[in-house]
Amino acid sequence: MTVVVEGLTKYFGARAAVANLSFEVHPGVVTGFLGPNGSGKSTTMRCMLGLDRPNAGRTTFDGKAYAQLDQPLHQVGALLDAGYVHPGRTARNHLRWMAASNRLPKQRVDEVIELVGLGHVADQRLKTFSLGMKQRLGLAGVMLGDPQTVILDEPGNGLDPEGIRWVRDVLGHLAAQGKQVLVSSHLLSEMSLMADSLVVIGMGQLIEQSTVDQFIAAHGDSWVRVVSPQAATIAEALRAGGGQVDYVDDATLEVRGPTAREVGEVAARYGATLHELSTHTGSLEDAFLKVTASVQEYRAGAL
Repeated sequence: MTVVVEGLTKYFGARAAVANLSFEVHPGVVTGFLGPNGSGKSTTMRCMLGLDRPNAGRTTFDGKAYAQLDQPLHQVGALLDAGYVHPGRTARNHLRWMAASNRLPKQRVDEVIELVGLGHVADQRLKTFSLGMKQRLGLAGVMLGDPQTVILDEPGNGLDPEGIRWVRDVLGHLAAQGKQVLVSSHLLSEMSLMADSLVVIGMGQLIEQSTVDQFIAAHGDSWVRVVSPQAATIAEALRAGGGQVDYVDDATLEVRGPTAREVGEVAARYGATLHELSTHTGSLEDAFLKVTASVQEYRAGAL
């Protein structure tokens, strides 16, 4: 099964929240869904699931719209708002209600409760739950039917570091089983560990779809770090050859342009001692901010 979004367009009044957006979510990978605030990520996910009606375009799950799925919990598990639960229900009864709606056995409820670590609070009412506990409950609901496709909007909200690590491990496990996983998050450092591929949007339009490594290589910074007692000699030679050299301190250089191998050859030519010669790559966060700089709806002032 492949999730296909084709020409998705959604207007609110005269404003296009999503504009002719197309992308695919493939089996066996975690696809990160990224974009600045107001870029249309949540609206896209709602349109994919039929919660909002698009003005144009469609989303298909193995060729079918979400509304056409016979047993949706078996095919698509989604969590868009963990806080949207009945406060008077217990966690166990909330999941039993979901299970009954899709003819799932009661024992499956107990299985997912233990899986997400809520066994000790399963009979407490949801009005007593923290946001992190509700996120875990929402993820339990997602996994009730062992779906082929998982769609999550900010699943790390309210979770502590252990919980975020757990979500990462769960999504990796699902992808390893050949499932499609689409996850939106503003935690870019976590996304760089979690995702295999990326869909990046801005102002409702597709900016790029690629692997994480390809995205960082295309848009991120990279440099060679050099530590040497003869740093000045190496710097002079590299600049003469067209390299960009910045001093960190008297013995440490950051070199852009030449590769580590080329820098090493220059050092050898001049008989320079190298204490460090290493290649560094910028973060997903740096690459994302560079690519989306022109489509940021909200900008903070300079400090």
